[in-house]
Amino acid sequence: MTIKKIGVLGAGSMGGGIAHLAALKGFEVILCDIQQSFVDGAIKRATSLMDKNIEKQKMTVEEKEAVLARITTTTNIEDFAAADFVVEAIIEDLELKKQAFAQLDNICRPEVILTTNTSSMSITVIAAATSRPDKVAGMHFFNPAQVMRLVEVVRGYYTSDETVQAVSELAQAIGKTTVEVKKDTPGFIVNRVMMPQFLEAIRIVEEGIASPADVDTAVTLGLNYPMGPFTLMDFTGVDISVFVSEYFYNESKDPKWNAPQTVKALVRAGRLGKKTGAGWYDYNK
Repeated sequence: MTIKKIGVLGAGSMGGGIAHLAALKGFEVILCDIQQSFVDGAIKRATSLMDKNIEKQKMTVEEKEAVLARITTTTNIEDFAAADFVVEAIIEDLELKKQAFAQLDNICRPEVILTTNTSSMSITVIAAATSRPDKVAGMHFFNPAQVMRLVEVVRGYYTSDETVQAVSELAQAIGKTTVEVKKDTPGFIVNRVMMPQFLEAIRIVEEGIASPADVDTAVTLGLNYPMGPFTLMDFTGVDISVFVSEYFYNESKDPKWNAPQTVKALVRAGRLGKKTGAGWYDYNK
């Protein structure tokens, strides 16, 4: 099936970024969220990024206008009846995702592939809410979607080889390198490797061994990472780190995944990272 129109459900930082990327690569996009202000915010962020590229002479005004013209915004999920492919990028709430996929299953044509951008949750459980589990897969982008080069293509129990191939080919068509996650396991590849580093970094701080800034410096220079764990948690969302670790813990009951109290306290205080102006670091100073 030829994919010309991509539906993106959820217009937050991830959904908005995916929609912008797809439109940049020439695809028509339907961007949907529950409030018009959310989709308007996504368009505003995309416009701002393109305006900066125009200032740097990396893009023309005409190209920006063409990209924006390829994005249709809506608050009506029924509009996904016209989509050839769907990426769900709503909040990391399993019940909400299952409800969304049940709706998409009823709205979208039978041949349409439904994917989720979840960073950790079970593809099999999400797919079970549909009548097409063979056409459901994980399509995990990384933030910001326009910049980060990787997409994890994740199999659910019933995901077909044809679906994996189609998802991989689409990701590659929009400029991404893909890896296949062959088993539906919490955290897939990247978060399975990354979360232990986050948790150990937090414990180092809790034990008084080093400050967050010094841990970040040590990891950046000693391991040649582009940023340290505390900076990265602030960038992606401190709440997301807590959610993922708690999901791992609930799935495995292994205490190694239990999020330390220090990071839970940040979330309770509303210090969720750059998106709220403060996390491990303050950004409003």
